[in-house]
Amino acid sequence: MAPTQQQAKQAKLKQLSGGKAPKARVVRYLKKTEPLLVENTRSVLLLKGIKCSNDMNVVLKDMRALKAPNSKLLSKNNVIQSFDDSGQQSLEFLMTKNDCSMFVLASHNKKRPNNLCLGRMFDRRILDVVELGVERYKSLLDYKGNPKKRIGSKPLMLFVGDGWHLNAELKRLQNLLIDLHRGDVVNKIVLSGLDHIMVFTTAHNNVEDDNTNPNGTKKKILIHQRVYYCKLKKNPNGGRAPIPYLTPSGPDMDFTIRRTQFASPDVWKMAIKQPTANKAKKVKNRTTNIFGETIGRLHLEKQDIDKMGGKKSKALRVAEKIEKEEEEKIRDMELEREKGEMQAEFKQAYGFDEE
Repeated sequence: MAPTQQQAKQAKLKQLSGGKAPKARVVRYLKKTEPLLVENTRSVLLLKGIKCSNDMNVVLKDMRALKAPNSKLLSKNNVIQSFDDSGQQSLEFLMTKNDCSMFVLASHNKKRPNNLCLGRMFDRRILDVVELGVERYKSLLDYKGNPKKRIGSKPLMLFVGDGWHLNAELKRLQNLLIDLHRGDVVNKIVLSGLDHIMVFTTAHNNVEDDNTNPNGTKKKILIHQRVYYCKLKKNPNGGRAPIPYLTPSGPDMDFTIRRTQFASPDVWKMAIKQPTANKAKKVKNRTTNIFGETIGRLHLEKQDIDKMGGKKSKALRVAEKIEKEEEEKIRDMELEREKGEMQAEFKQAYGFDEE
């Protein structure tokens, strides 16, 4: 029988405290690292591999500026290979120590020049790792003088190309990029807070799941990343919605997918599972139409309108009285006519009038 959540917590406390009563510091640490119904903003750990060129150093610095204040850059080189078990264990340790759930590892060597690895963690274990090869890069320094985004602002993200929903690898990469750049999770967005847009474009729109060449080698899928500063201005035609004016602000990057290591279907299902407390409860007898209007349905008992009483005006009371008198007069005339017919039939049958 599996231990309950409380039993597992007590066992962990005992293990960390060496069998003694846990200290307040240990209790605070465990409380801080408990799972949350609504996740905090994902922080990114930026680190260098065994060898890192100056160009890849610039990439890491620009990503730190783009992700600030939710990013942390380590200055030393690390003997880490993201696709090895020992390397992933080192990444898990560093990410747990620095309280980060995503990482970006930059490296450079003869076999894989300008290498950039993106990854994320679930339940303190590496979930997804994608290795990208940077073909072209234009840093923030190349756009010196152009307006830049504000610190902590959320980007608008646009994915152009059919490959984003036709290719399985690109689908998962899209999910990873959204997780990396989305910033704080909010319920409402103020238009004045939208100051930059990130566009990711696949070079070939006919990308399919089977992206291998006839000789067995893997096709290179080229992806273009462009970042623009967005300035909202008043619509000259008089509309309420403002018009965005885009200015290239960087960083711009062209990259290809080299290697991938995605989570198994079972682990992925656990990672995307939402707690029941976060699911919106369905409200009965309430629907929303295509125009966003809320429509409610009321269930009432059957009402007899004829027996319902209400305040009537004097004109209605007089009209009702006249109508009743006319109905009585018609009824009396009908009775008199029926009585005369019956008298005539009696006289015809018996030869004298009925007394």
